[in-house]
Amino acid sequence: MRARLISVGERMPGWVAEGFAEYHKRLSRELPLELVELKLGERGKGRDLQRALDDEGAAMLAAIPRGSQVIALDGRGKTWSSEELAAQLAQWRMAGRDLAFLIGGPDGLAASALARADQRFSLGALTLPHMLVRLILAEQLYRATSLLSNHPYHRA
Repeated sequence: MRARLISVGERMPGWVAEGFAEYHKRLSRELPLELVELKLGERGKGRDLQRALDDEGAAMLAAIPRGSQVIALDGRGKTWSSEELAAQLAQWRMAGRDLAFLIGGPDGLAASALARADQRFSLGALTLPHMLVRLILAEQLYRATSLLSNHPYHRA
């Protein structure tokens, strides 16, 4: 099983890129994780926000590999503890499908991306910068794989 993290926005701050790279490396054997960065839709004075979101949604849908289990990171989604995420990861493994995690830009996910999602996952009630969500998700996926393999990384 492989995972693809599809995210709107490019040019992560250096510290986010370094942190993501660390978890990407750690996940390489248990859950290979690919990052796909999508261009932010044009915003600003005189620009239609809905069109920007629609453009992001179309690009996101095009980046989802065929047959993938699609999980949208959405503040209105279901929250899982680290242990529950590990259990969910075990279920996804049993299903034998690749995973695609969707992270929207500053205005969230397009309606088309949310409609395509098989599941919606929330990291909690906090509002987080979309760039930081990448790093948190990568760390939590590593924690989940560690739990499943009885690695001492998770000591709760």
